Amino acid sequence: MRKPFKWTAVLLMTFIFVFVTACSSGNNNNKNTSDSTGNDKTNTSTNTADTGNSTNANTNEPAPAAEPDPYFGKYDPPINITSVRVINDTYKFMEGQTIDNNMWTQQLQEKLGINVKYDWVVSGDQPGGQGEQKMNVSIASGDLPAFIPVNAKQLKQLQEADELEDLTAVYEKYASPFLKEILNQDGPAALASATFGGKLMAIPNTGSSMDGAAMIWIRKDWLDKLSLQPPQTMADVLAISEAFTTKDPDGDGKPNSYGIAMNKDLYGGFADITGLMNSYHAYPKSWIKDASGNLVYGSIQPEMKTALAVLQEMYKKGQIDKEFGVKDGGKEAELTASGKIGMQFGQMWNPLWPLVDNKKNDPNAQWQSYPLASADDQPVTPQVGFSVGQYFVVKKGAEHPEALLKMLNLFVETGWGETTTPENYAKYFTGDGFEKFKNMPFQAWPARKNLDIYLHVTAALDSKDTSALNPEEKDNHDKIASWMDGSNKEPLNWAYERVFGKEGSFKVIDQYVSGKALKLTEFYGAPTPAMVEKESNLQKRELETFTKIIMGDSLDTFDKFVEEWKKLGGDEITQEVNDWAKNK
Repeated sequence: MRKPFKWTAVLLMTFIFVFVTACSSGNNNNKNTSDSTGNDKTNTSTNTADTGNSTNANTNEPAPAAEPDPYFGKYDPPINITSVRVINDTYKFMEGQTIDNNMWTQQLQEKLGINVKYDWVVSGDQPGGQGEQKMNVSIASGDLPAFIPVNAKQLKQLQEADELEDLTAVYEKYASPFLKEILNQDGPAALASATFGGKLMAIPNTGSSMDGAAMIWIRKDWLDKLSLQPPQTMADVLAISEAFTTKDPDGDGKPNSYGIAMNKDLYGGFADITGLMNSYHAYPKSWIKDASGNLVYGSIQPEMKTALAVLQEMYKKGQIDKEFGVKDGGKEAELTASGKIGMQFGQMWNPLWPLVDNKKNDPNAQWQSYPLASADDQPVTPQVGFSVGQYFVVKKGAEHPEALLKMLNLFVETGWGETTTPENYAKYFTGDGFEKFKNMPFQAWPARKNLDIYLHVTAALDSKDTSALNPEEKDNHDKIASWMDGSNKEPLNWAYERVFGKEGSFKVIDQYVSGKALKLTEFYGAPTPAMVEKESNLQKRELETFTKIIMGDSLDTFDKFVEEWKKLGGDEITQEVNDWAKNK
């Protein structure tokens, strides 16, 4: 399951994506067709493609050749494709395997007849890291493989330089129906962001925006101890924070507990201010529409000042750790694990990190997720970001671009398709302590994958019938069921129950999605020129200003920040963003 921030860093899914050169089906002389998993299947019908000697039983004339499978047809003879790879320290390989030779490269060879060759492999996948730098050098020099993994800025550079193959027709013919479904699960923006002048120039590596929606995590055992009800409004949230700070919920007789957790970066998915801001209809670091339909930057809107005033008051009352300004997410997690935090605004994955550590230290600790609560009579619309961070492109003139789609077809079918099996999932995704999916050169992930796990697992828990679950769902079901029936009280099983169980965090996500409550950022293009030049400094000033206000600076500091933001490049960025919106 794919999760952001610390979930990715600590538990599972740090993804690196690669593009590979592909082959045209016009040269596909394969003698076998394939089933939907890519497993070769000899054609046993009267009309075969195996040999020119096959005949039509009624006419004794040669039978027409079968149409090659556009989705999983194997190249015969095999083809070689070139790409590059950016990895990180979380990449681990089973004995005898490497980035060049592993279960996924073997799968590509055996099922599709594709041999992957990397021009270079570097470690460092963080923004601005060695991988991005190396790719920038390759783009500048023109020394590019046939299939290229790029970010949004690099995609725009290559498109403007006329270096990319138009994938419009290739996508329509070779993307399987299941892959097309996955690429559109998060809405049309993913493919739209890869489309220029009506032409699809890249395939987006899709993720899930809904998975990043904010929610409130509260120590339910503390609520019960203090005879408090779950929050319905922000007034309730503030009252709970005050009670957790002043009424000794941990029972040690000392005033050493805090109402909410915060970290020095203010964001990040744990101890994050985003959810609180959304409760006041403020949308930090997001582009939203104003009353006239123009795009404006959420962090400089008046609602932000209102929410910052609330945080300032909470800090003044001791409801926030006085040292939050020097504690990153890891340090704040330690405080949470020690049992000194009663509530935090975070995301769906928080039980797996760091709340599970609190459960390990205190078996009686029980965290419960709740939807964001509004500060007034207007509904909350939790903000979510754009879920595509990387794209796969094909160098203009490269042979066989359809191989890119075939490989993506194989990845999604192996993971979540109707034909996948527990054995296949364990072999190619996770198992034996390895995150095997990382070996696949390129990937696409269903936006609804985790929500569907919740819906299917909870249905199976009610019906006691697991026959319809796919391998990943069955694995989650078994963890949850073993926690619930007491057969395995491993804290990690508790964490999965808190995410995918009947009262898990995806109950909140399901409520958001069903109610069409999520607010997607309005800008999903490549960084504009002014963003590239000035955004880093503006974001640094934003973080410093907001932190100082929370810790006691005058609220008028916010108005001065807005003025500076506009003068130091914000107005220029805003104009570029609105120009993009008019021309997208």
